[in-house]
Amino acid sequence: MSPRSARSAASRDAVHHPVFARFYARQSVAAEPLIGPRRRELLAGLSGRVIEVGAGNGLNFGYYPGAVSEVVAIEPERMLRRLAVTAALRADVPVDVVPGAAEALPVKSEAFDAAVLSLVLCSVRDVPRALAELRRVLRPGGQVRFFEHGRAPGRLMSATQRALDRTVWPALFGGCHVGRDTLGALREAGFEVGDHRHLLVPAKGPRLPTSYCVIGTALRPDDAP
Repeated sequence: MSPRSARSAASRDAVHHPVFARFYARQSVAAEPLIGPRRRELLAGLSGRVIEVGAGNGLNFGYYPGAVSEVVAIEPERMLRRLAVTAALRADVPVDVVPGAAEALPVKSEAFDAAVLSLVLCSVRDVPRALAELRRVLRPGGQVRFFEHGRAPGRLMSATQRALDRTVWPALFGGCHVGRDTLGALREAGFEVGDHRHLLVPAKGPRLPTSYCVIGTALRPDDAP
């Protein structure tokens, strides 16, 4: 199968988690007072053409600045994609919601100025392949904005994350893994990790395996010799 055919095949409902999708749609809206400021921080200053991978129900769309000329929002889950289409109609910037998988993005190479990853790398099936695709579709010098779950610094909590990721958590929460190494994965994929910070979500209260996050920017280097 050619790369184009593979991307086309993967673009049709590559993920189907209807029960989790309904839960996620409700939970994400309820959590928006907490997560909304992080979305605003994540997307501030973006411009040009942007690809958002794993757009979910489209809650990021309302935070894109006016300098963004177009957002191509990839969402593999059918129900969430329908909700994202509705959210796109309310956005202040043009948003095109399309089916697709992170590991086989149905777009041309070097077509985007920036890419957005918002709580999505935790659930993709093949992180190295997904990041290779992201590097393919970004122009040289293009940036990745990421807000993701991350590994906890403490030995006990990181062990808890690993145990959950090996057992019940992905099955219960649509493939989510709470302890993946986002920064390490970006570096392994050839991105240059820039400004970033670790944070707790929520900032106050008991620390859960899902509380540990990282937000920041990475660049696709110019591959020219």
